[in-house]
Amino acid sequence: MPENIFESILTSVAANPLLAPAHPVRVGCAGWNIPRQAIAEFAPARNHLERYSRVFDCCEINSSFYRPHKKETWERWAHSVPPGFQFSVKAPRTITHEAKLNCNPGMLSVFLEQIKHMRDKLGPILFQLPPSFGFDHARAREFLSLLRTNYSGDVVWEARHASWFDVQADDLLGEFQIARVAADPACVPAARQPGGLANLAYFRLHGSPRRYFSSYSGDFLNTLAAQLAILGERARVWCVFDNTGSGAAIQNALELARKLGRVAGNTMVETH
Repeated sequence: MPENIFESILTSVAANPLLAPAHPVRVGCAGWNIPRQAIAEFAPARNHLERYSRVFDCCEINSSFYRPHKKETWERWAHSVPPGFQFSVKAPRTITHEAKLNCNPGMLSVFLEQIKHMRDKLGPILFQLPPSFGFDHARAREFLSLLRTNYSGDVVWEARHASWFDVQADDLLGEFQIARVAADPACVPAARQPGGLANLAYFRLHGSPRRYFSSYSGDFLNTLAAQLAILGERARVWCVFDNTGSGAAIQNALELARKLGRVAGNTMVETH
């Protein structure tokens, strides 16, 4: 789609709230750390999470990938944010990287019991696979069957091997109501677009060309904003900036949210 059409979409949405996406487009970051250069954008509060949650309506928890958290920690996070805010939670590396999905039911159950303490603040579970982990239909089906036997909520799947981006893999994810992540940088062109479950789209922007450090340009964010607005007509949309290494994530998320009419100053705009 030509860039001027994307600009036209954004202009129309900004001028007429009735043209806003049918579903809310959630914009946030991996973690809620606020770098010094962005602190003026956020009203004072007791801690970074409270300040962050007054501007954004979602956040991705990555620390759960590395270690479990106590019940009190999950509950404190959930109680620190306003109604309507949600967290996505990254599944433990013991499941995705060490067991490579060939985990015992107890390993999965322990994680699922932990995140229950988020209650209505829990958004999608994120499963990120190792770049070397290719698509194995039998193993994937066995794990997804186990997962869906124990959990019915939203799940997003970040595959990073080219073999996951074909019809067979996409159909399997759709069968189990799993949304495939749209990622940048992408391992193959198809990885830039969401797949699997049609009514949930989840974007993870890691920074490009330098992963975790590079900021995204205004042109990139204009095109992305229009794409998200279009997707919002049929799907619930999340967009998470993971380019946190230089503090670019917060700035990019603020700019994108403004393009979508989601923030004004340091107050979330209620569009729904």
